[in-house]
Amino acid sequence: MKIALGCDHAGFRLKETVKEYLQGKNIHVYDFGTFDESPIDYPDIAYTVGKSVQDGKFDFGIIVCGTGVGVSITANKMRGIRAALCGDTFTAHAAREHNDANVLTMGARVIGKGLAQDIVDAFINTSFAGGRHLERVKKINIYEEQGHE
Repeated sequence: MKIALGCDHAGFRLKETVKEYLQGKNIHVYDFGTFDESPIDYPDIAYTVGKSVQDGKFDFGIIVCGTGVGVSITANKMRGIRAALCGDTFTAHAAREHNDANVLTMGARVIGKGLAQDIVDAFINTSFAGGRHLERVKKINIYEEQGHE
């Protein structure tokens, strides 16, 4: 498994925690930054992580900002990206199982270290169920293409 990781300045500390946690599980992580708490525009990082997943270089992306909202909105503007803002494990599990989400976003000002690790586990360890959910994801893809006309 290969994971693209990124954050803005507000998400820096939580991103570092997530990175260490994943590396401790021997999961390949590439850190797209930011690398300190100096102000940075979250759309730039969200785009970079989303693009790396879109291009198939990584299985998943994880992006952290203050609330998780801005990076989720940005990533979801990209074709083929299904970013899910998760603040609990149930949502992370369902995002993968039902929506085939490929980018997890979290808010560092909303959740703590332990919960973030549990959310990451739920997200990366859940498989897409397919079946009736596949038909719904296909509809999302159709609407996505229509929106790019």
